[in-house]
Amino acid sequence: MLVNLNDVLGKAQAGGYAVGLFNTTDTDMLEAAIGAAEELRSPIIVGTAEVLLPYGDLKLIAPSIIAAAKRATVPVVVHYDHGLTFERTMEALKLGFSSVMFDASTKDPAANLAETAEVVKIAHSFGASVEGEIGHVGEASKGDESLEDMYTTPEEADAFIRATGVDALAVAIGSAHGVYKKKPMLNIARLKEIRAKVDTPLVLHGGSGLSDDDFRNTIREGIAKMNIFTDLCLAGDAAMKEGLEKSLGYLETRKLKVEKIKAAVKAKMELFGCVGKA
Repeated sequence: MLVNLNDVLGKAQAGGYAVGLFNTTDTDMLEAAIGAAEELRSPIIVGTAEVLLPYGDLKLIAPSIIAAAKRATVPVVVHYDHGLTFERTMEALKLGFSSVMFDASTKDPAANLAETAEVVKIAHSFGASVEGEIGHVGEASKGDESLEDMYTTPEEADAFIRATGVDALAVAIGSAHGVYKKKPMLNIARLKEIRAKVDTPLVLHGGSGLSDDDFRNTIREGIAKMNIFTDLCLAGDAAMKEGLEKSLGYLETRKLKVEKIKAAVKAKMELFGCVGKA
């Protein structure tokens, strides 16, 4: 069933578990993600991100994601991740996404606040939820995940939520997008301070590559939504490599790819504690 963030994150926050966002660029990844959720009876968030559109056209993949969500037997949020432009974020809403993340975190704080508030106003009129971001979530390839002066502060988080009305907030505590070159150092104490200050569900970006303990610690201290993508790509890469090594045909390799990605999604759901929560 198609739902938005408000239908799943409040329960996750109250229950001490997290729901995963698994970005998908094709129907192989989509089939794997939804299949894992149904088999484990877990709520799930699926979608795509603006930076991924060159690898999966929004108008092409959106109908597939939305149709899969509607016929699923578990709650499925269709989420547009890291909307970097107002135009593409609006396009996602018009195509039927039930949730959007508008990311103006690299802009001047006043611009981030004003633009996010405008997106919230419009998205809510569609019945969609909105995730915002404050602080800087690094890029692992650049090694900038440890810039502590860019971490979210409790005061900033509280002011941003009050001014924008976002339904979820991505916070910067030391995680990064992509494949980590070194072990990430998450500021759990800062997360705990933010959680104590605000009631809005919190989101951790850059989940792929974190240790099991990192996930457990951040969920324990209040993260309700985890973003995963790179791990799915690595599982797909492994499947295609195995297909070549075993001289499998296209269809058999595709089947193997779905199975391996599904296994990766299941492993994260087990870790997030959302199994059986649908």
